[in-house]
Amino acid sequence: MSAYTLDDLARLVASRAGTAPDQSYTAKLLAGGPAKAAKKLGEEAVEAAIAAVQGDKAGLTNEAADVLYHLVVLLRAGGVELSAVMAELERRTAQSGIAEKASRPPA
Repeated sequence: MSAYTLDDLARLVASRAGTAPDQSYTAKLLAGGPAKAAKKLGEEAVEAAIAAVQGDKAGLTNEAADVLYHLVVLLRAGGVELSAVMAELERRTAQSGIAEKASRPPA
C-alpha cells in the first residue's frame, strides 16, 4: 500500500502554485482560475465514470488519480483548504448518510 496521501498531493500542488505557468501544468491550471480547474475536473470525472462502466480497472485507476489531482487543484483555485474538506467528511461520518442528507437545507 502506498504511503502517499492527499495531504502530500496538496503540498505538491501548493509548491507548484508559485511557479511560472510555462514551467508547471499545475501553475498553468491555477493561472486560469477556478473555471479552468473546474473544467478539467469535470472532464476527468467523466473519463473516470466511463472507465468504471466499461470495467476498465487500469483506466479507472489512472482517471481516479487525475480526478483527485484536479480536485486538489480546484480546491486551491477556490481558496479551500483540503483540511476543511476532510473535516467536513469527518463531521458527516458521525451520522448515517441518509440522516446527514436529510439535515441539509432544501436546494
